[in-house]
Amino acid sequence: MATDYFADDPRTNLERMRAGDLYIADDPEIAHRQQRAARLSARFLAAYPEDPGKAHEILAELLGSLGEQAHVRPPLFVDYGSNITIGARTFVNFNLTALDVAAITIGEDCQIGPNVQLLTPTHPLEPQPRRDKLEAARPIGIGDNVWLGGGAIVLPGVSIGDDSVIGAGSVVTKDVPAGVVAVGSPARVVRTL
Repeated sequence: MATDYFADDPRTNLERMRAGDLYIADDPEIAHRQQRAARLSARFLAAYPEDPGKAHEILAELLGSLGEQAHVRPPLFVDYGSNITIGARTFVNFNLTALDVAAITIGEDCQIGPNVQLLTPTHPLEPQPRRDKLEAARPIGIGDNVWLGGGAIVLPGVSIGDDSVIGAGSVVTKDVPAGVVAVGSPARVVRTL
């Protein structure tokens, strides 16, 4: 007999997800939002080489907020898009994967290298809840004027301070203060700017 993890919780899975609590993604309301994101991402990719202005409009519809003069190169891979904020004048290179189960906030004047991954979802360590498809998420915050080198991975719940640089290929597992260079797996501060 399966465990009813939510017997005393009247919230929907979407409400639990938005609160950062455990939920099950197999939910029609969640699936509808994911399909919306997939359609808009595909339209953004198709429009980009033919009509950059239209592509920008589609991107603005997909994302929660898109700052003035921000530029994103497709393809862009998101869960929902609506939980992502990109600040003014930020540049995002090819192949950003931004799993926005929780909020992802990217500040102004940032440089996001190709193949960067911003991953908010988490899963239980215990085998049975993981087998039962429970998941949760924690937000990611990227400050202003941050440079994430190509292939960098930022894990759930991490914040990166203003003016910091994350080296290419680094895996950021914990918060990074403002004004530093952090590199490696896991990323460690190697220099103050």
